Amino acid sequence: MVQRHARSAFGAAHAFPGGVLDDADAEVHEYCAGRSAADANRVLGIESGGLDFYVAAIRELFEETGILLATQARPVDDLAAVREGLNNESQSWSEFVRGCDACMLCDQLHYFSHWITPEHLPKRYTTRFFVAELPDGQIARHDERELTNSAWISAQDALQAGKDGSMTLHYPTRKTLESLAGHQSLGELVGWARACETQGVEAIRPVRPGATQ
Repeated sequence: MVQRHARSAFGAAHAFPGGVLDDADAEVHEYCAGRSAADANRVLGIESGGLDFYVAAIRELFEETGILLATQARPVDDLAAVREGLNNESQSWSEFVRGCDACMLCDQLHYFSHWITPEHLPKRYTTRFFVAELPDGQIARHDERELTNSAWISAQDALQAGKDGSMTLHYPTRKTLESLAGHQSLGELVGWARACETQGVEAIRPVRPGATQ
């Protein structure tokens, strides 16, 4: 779990690492492994641009936590400097991917949930959730810019922290944690997420009490 900056739209809430699509995410599809464009579109239930979401998920995870779901044919000695360059916009993701001939492990991301912000809210998002196994030897560290804190914590403990007030959890985060908390092992969780991909993920869009849909 990561804690957003108090000045962000999420107001110091705890959430999962992630962010927004970048126009440049479409420039590096040829470096995606394990998912074709057609496969990504099918899994996400969209007509085009599915691989953009996988690229964005890998990019944002690296920018925010330093976890890299990719291999490098030409290894970079200082990934921390690359991450810093991405965050201060002195380097682009496409430059990094092409420069080290990266192979983004899109098949390691398992899609399991899709939330759409209620129509009455002034700021609206459509957010897709993926689960992935932490690569061996990697350590998550929050970026200290957009994120002010982070913690490895079980879904059950995070839910309890939300109840006792030590974590602020927005409704989609809490409901997502509830869906994760029912699994007793990583293998069980990944198996469930794969089943979600196979069966198809329905979008969730909450409505105000009394509102019509």
